[in-house]
Amino acid sequence: MTAVELKNLLKTSSAVRSPQPNLGLVCVTFSKEVRFRTITRTRYLTLSDSQRESTLKDIYTDNLSRFHKALSFCQQHNIKLYRASSSLFPLNDWEDQIGAQVLEQMRDELGKIGQRATELGIRIVLHPDQYVVLSSDSPSVVQSSIQILQRHSQDLDLLGLPQSHWSLMNIHGGKAQRPEQLIQVVNDLPAEIKSRLTFENDEYAYSAREILEVCQCTGVPMVFDAHHHICHEKLSSYEDPSVAEMFYAARDTWENPDWQLVHISNGETAFNDRKHSNLITTMPSVYREAPWIEVEAKAKEDAITLLQKEWLE
Repeated sequence: MTAVELKNLLKTSSAVRSPQPNLGLVCVTFSKEVRFRTITRTRYLTLSDSQRESTLKDIYTDNLSRFHKALSFCQQHNIKLYRASSSLFPLNDWEDQIGAQVLEQMRDELGKIGQRATELGIRIVLHPDQYVVLSSDSPSVVQSSIQILQRHSQDLDLLGLPQSHWSLMNIHGGKAQRPEQLIQVVNDLPAEIKSRLTFENDEYAYSAREILEVCQCTGVPMVFDAHHHICHEKLSSYEDPSVAEMFYAARDTWENPDWQLVHISNGETAFNDRKHSNLITTMPSVYREAPWIEVEAKAKEDAITLLQKEWLE
């Protein structure tokens, strides 16, 4: 594909929002510049309590150093949003509480992350994993999900990040056709969780309209994902009127519209392919008005660089 052809693919409406959208990097870089360490539960369970403490402290210390490197990477590449890995502090929610205790001991080091992110003007967000299902039929799964969100919220506190939707935790609706259950659970959440929680539409269980209703009933902001929307509704273009309609409806769920976050991805082999492509070659024109866009592409920073050159400019 030539540069001209690529530029034509990225061509959208001539109306440009001012200021320009901020593009967000997801978790780790495509290159080997930023990688985070982890440990399996199987290995962890073979260790004594003292070994667990020293191992986790070593991993957490190393990952904090890599987090600082991630912030430097974002600064160098003019990236203003960074989705931190939900596994930044592996096993910190384990029942022995060793990981949580280690993090508390490292409070000062963790606080420097939030301070530096603020100084650099970089927004930090989280996307907890698929095990968080607040709409589950199983009370134990719901309770486990709340505990995971509680632990993430405590981590964000330790990182010195505000209890607001600036430092959000974004999740999906979970089990389909359970909006009433989902609304009830969310409305009963502790303030330290709900103050950061956002919901995203998906391709299967909760359409954009369905998750919008949940957000409207709970006061939780909606993160609109245009690609999930076109896959769920089997649309042939990001210019379908419903894309802009849902974008603006989602914006109305944000108390501060300037904090609105949206997601973008492209299909790998076809427009409606649910698998993510390496780069982003098609953008909804309404996304010119999005203040914050998380770029969910396999090539990560390379996809952002392309958008910076061919879409923003």
